[in-house]
Amino acid sequence: QVQLVESGGGLVLAGGSLRLSCAASGRTFSSFSMGWFRQAPGKEREFVAAITRSGRTTYYADSVKGRFTISRDNAKNTVYLQMNSLKPEDTTVYYCAAGAKPMLDSPSFYYTPFWDVWGQGTQVTVSS
Repeated sequence: QVQLVESGGGLVLAGGSLRLSCAASGRTFSSFSMGWFRQAPGKEREFVAAITRSGRTTYYADSVKGRFTISRDNAKNTVYLQMNSLKPEDTTVYYCAAGAKPMLDSPSFYYTPFWDVWGQGTQVTVSS
């Protein structure tokens, strides 16, 4: 079973940037679809971005499209989320997720049941 550890969260001014990392251990990293979600207190966990096993295809929530970039390095067993032009409304806890199923042309990966393993989360705070 893969294990995920996020890092890179912190406090940043509005308009600034952060890069989140998610290091995976355990089973072969390249066999997993990878994603990022975020969850504010009292709200459901929401999709942010996802990347296919090969890294060739990426998907984004409309709220982050053009500002965030997901990427992966299968040699380093790590997935990244580069966050630029951060806004105060991006403030929340960000979670890395791994899915054993391929990301076919289906909306299922936008929802939490698709994903099999979750990291512990990392806090991102954007100050105005």
